[in-house]
Amino acid sequence: MDGTAIVLTHGLLNTEFAKTAHGLIRGTERYNILAIIDHKFAGMELGDLLGGEVPSIPIYDSIGTALNMIDEKIDYFIIGIAFAGGRIPLDILPIIKAAIQSGMSIVNGLHQFLNDIPELVSLAKSCDVSLIDIRKPKPKSALHYWTGKIRQVKTPKIAVLGTDSAIGKRTTCSLLTETAKYMGLHAEMIYTGQTGWLLGNKYGFILDATVNDFITGELEHAIVTCYRETNPQIIFMEGQSALRNPIGPCGGEFLISGQANGVILQHKPSREYYHDTEEMPVMIPSLQSEVALIKMFGVETLAITLNGDGLSKAQALRYKEEYEAELGIPVVFPLSDGVERIIEMLSEKYKLKVEKEFV
Repeated sequence: MDGTAIVLTHGLLNTEFAKTAHGLIRGTERYNILAIIDHKFAGMELGDLLGGEVPSIPIYDSIGTALNMIDEKIDYFIIGIAFAGGRIPLDILPIIKAAIQSGMSIVNGLHQFLNDIPELVSLAKSCDVSLIDIRKPKPKSALHYWTGKIRQVKTPKIAVLGTDSAIGKRTTCSLLTETAKYMGLHAEMIYTGQTGWLLGNKYGFILDATVNDFITGELEHAIVTCYRETNPQIIFMEGQSALRNPIGPCGGEFLISGQANGVILQHKPSREYYHDTEEMPVMIPSLQSEVALIKMFGVETLAITLNGDGLSKAQALRYKEEYEAELGIPVVFPLSDGVERIIEMLSEKYKLKVEKEFV
């Protein structure tokens, strides 16, 4: 574990813009999360805001309050939210400066780099802390081309794809991996976003910070390295965006270059238009057509996982029953149902046996 941390959500804690924070709240092996900083939700319970089972982490209105309430030294200040275009709004710069002056290193997953802001660089140097831009691209000399070595991987590889961005693919991928381990299987996860890195996953890369020519090679390299070093029984790959998302189509890389053996497809029934296209707008195609499209790649969709935000209990049950009847595959709400049913199905399909050391 790298150290203790507090996470900034800046009034967005209960929105999809805070999905990085949500991941950190639900569990990270890299940081010990001591508090959330959010002026709008200070004093409230995380469980009431996010739903599902979440740790009891306090929410404070400011860094000052956190420093007064927390006895431990705070090592890191994590920007746990995303903004349009990945830029850092001017109104959070004073908050970042306050964290630096309080002796915290800053962890930033946005596309705009802290190390490109001279006043922050100077302040961090004078306060002897670090500015960590986790989306900073690797040098090209450290990147990999696709080689075909993926064919040597005998472990079943399951891609967790989605019908849109920001609907919970990473959360579902993490739950599948954790549940498989809990049920006695040796499972590993390939992360492809900054939250996956923040959570402490060992194998993966940050897809949208990688030069396009090297994306397939970096994916292959992560899978092959994971296979050679750990020899897992099953590998779950974290998908990004969606196959037909006009803002940033993604998914074919996992099906073709990652040679996925199957797909778990995440869907949000309450969302009508692709995320961030609401002003245009671009309608999300039907779940059934997405399953058919994936099949055209030669890959079977094995289960559907649903994001229940915006649905009543009656609506959620109706969607679940309708999708399962029409598609003939398991359909679950991961945060409320769990994913044990999917792990049992995968264990049977791929003849995976419980290994005592993972029980």
